[in-house]
Amino acid sequence: MSYIAGRRVVLGVCGGIAAYKAVELTRLLTGAGAHVSPIMTPGAQRFLGQTTLSALASEPVQTSLWDESSPIPHTRLGQNADVIVVAPATAKIIGKLANGISDDLLSATLLATRAPVVLAPAMHTEMWEHPAVRLNVKRLDDWGFHRVGPDEGRLAGGGDSGVGRMAEPAAIAAAVQSLFADLLSDDLAPSRELAGRRILVTAGGTREPIDPVRFIGNASSGKMGYEVACEAARRGASVVLVSTVDRAVPGELSNIDVVRVDTADQMHRAVAEVFGAVDVAVMAAAVADFKVSNAASEKIKKAGGPPNIVLEPTVDILAELGRTKTTQIVVGFAAETHSLLDNARGKLVQKNADLIVANDVSAPNVGFHYDTNQVTLVDASGDVDLPLMSKQRTAAAIWDRIEILLARRSAATGRST
Repeated sequence: MSYIAGRRVVLGVCGGIAAYKAVELTRLLTGAGAHVSPIMTPGAQRFLGQTTLSALASEPVQTSLWDESSPIPHTRLGQNADVIVVAPATAKIIGKLANGISDDLLSATLLATRAPVVLAPAMHTEMWEHPAVRLNVKRLDDWGFHRVGPDEGRLAGGGDSGVGRMAEPAAIAAAVQSLFADLLSDDLAPSRELAGRRILVTAGGTREPIDPVRFIGNASSGKMGYEVACEAARRGASVVLVSTVDRAVPGELSNIDVVRVDTADQMHRAVAEVFGAVDVAVMAAAVADFKVSNAASEKIKKAGGPPNIVLEPTVDILAELGRTKTTQIVVGFAAETHSLLDNARGKLVQKNADLIVANDVSAPNVGFHYDTNQVTLVDASGDVDLPLMSKQRTAAAIWDRIEILLARRSAATGRST
C-alpha cells in the first residue's frame, strides 16, 4: 500500500547537479498518489527547466515569494504541506534552515511549516566535511529533521568520488513512505474500545439484473467498506461484512465473517438477519434505489429493439434500520455530487441515523475507486470535516467518532463500555 496517497508533498529543489534527480523523485511520489507541489530555487533553475518538473508534478513549479497570484505563497505551502522534501539539499539551504534565514520561497516555506522535513543533502565531500556544514547538519538532526544520505560515490566534476552524493530518488521516496508508515502506525494504533462489540458493515455496489447477463449497477469498489470492517476488527470487534465485491480481508483478521450478496434484496435479507444482535451497523454499501421488476429470464437480443425495462423501488435498508433500531448505532454514507452537507443533514434526519459519512464523489481523488477519501462526519452535534487521506485513515477517524457515540449511549443507558 502507499502511505503517501493523498498526502501533500512540497518538493524543494536546490541548485546542484543532482537537481536532475528531482524529476525521477517527482515521478515516484506522484505515482504513489501524493500531491506534489514543487519549489525551485534560482540556482536549481540553472540545472533543470521548470517545464519538465511542472509536467510531472501535481501543480506548476513555484519560484518566487512575489508571485502576484498568491500574496503569501510560503505560508500557504508551509501550512498545507504534510511533508516537505528538499532534494538536493545544498549546503546553502541547510545553513539557512539551521540559522533561521529566509530570503527566497523555499527557505521561507521551510520556516513557515510544522510538517516534517526530509533533507537529501548533495555536495562535494570537502563541503560536506566542512565544520560549518557539519555543525548545521548536527543542529538539524538534533532538532528532529529527517535526513536521507548523503551517499558515497562518484561526484560531479573531474571524476571525483567520496561522501556527498545525493541519495537515489527511490531511497528518498521510500524514506517518505516510511515516515508516514510510522505516523500511520501511531495514529491508527488500534484501541480496544470495540472489544466484545458486534459490528455489521456493508460494502460494494448492488447489481440489479436486467436479464441473466446484464444488470443495473454503480461504480462502488467496496474499498471504503472493507477498510471500515477491517478497522473495527483491529479494534477487537466481531464483524459481519455483507459485501457485493470479492475482495480479500487480511488473513490475521479472523474476526470478520464475510457474507456475499449481489442484489439489494439479498443485502436486505442478510442485514435483517443479523441487525438485532449487533451494537453498530455501518451501511457503507452503495445500494441501488431501483430494481428491474420485469427482468428477463433469457438474454435480451439486440434484434428485438430496446427492451421495455420497468423499475420499482428497492427496500431502503438504512431507513429500515433507523426505524427499527433499539440501542444500536446506525451509520449511513452519503455519496453526493452537489449540496453535500444539505443532503447529508437531510439524510441524517430522514433515515433516523446516528451518523452520516458524507463525501463529494465528483471531487479529485475522492470516492469509489481511489485509495483516498475526503469526508465530512455529520451527526446531531455538528459536522467534522476530515482532510483528504487514505481510506484506512478515514476508517479510523470514523470509528473514533462512533466510539464517542457509543460512550455517550453507554453513559445514558448505564451500560459499561
